[in-house]
Amino acid sequence: MMEPTSAGPRCERIVFSGRVQGVGFRQHTRGLAARFPLVGYVRNQADGTVELVARGPLSAINGLIQQLQTDFPGHITAINRSPFSGTAEFEGFEVRF
Repeated sequence: MMEPTSAGPRCERIVFSGRVQGVGFRQHTRGLAARFPLVGYVRNQADGTVELVARGPLSAINGLIQQLQTDFPGHITAINRSPFSGTAEFEGFEVRF
């Protein structure tokens, strides 16, 4: 997994693979995002993955990912991180369908 280390706010698209649908992953992610704090969204993908778009301090994004790995042991088999260049503004963090 790529571990960015630069400081400052950023926006990333993170795709989680494994058994991440139907286990409360999206709702749990929404609750954690408020604690870190981050804005963005989380949603299921048709291929069985879960997409997370998060904007905030890099330390918060890294912390959220680390906490999800801790809270869902054995469920996440891969994490793919990439910069998110979308132009959407986020007012909070939501579960999208």
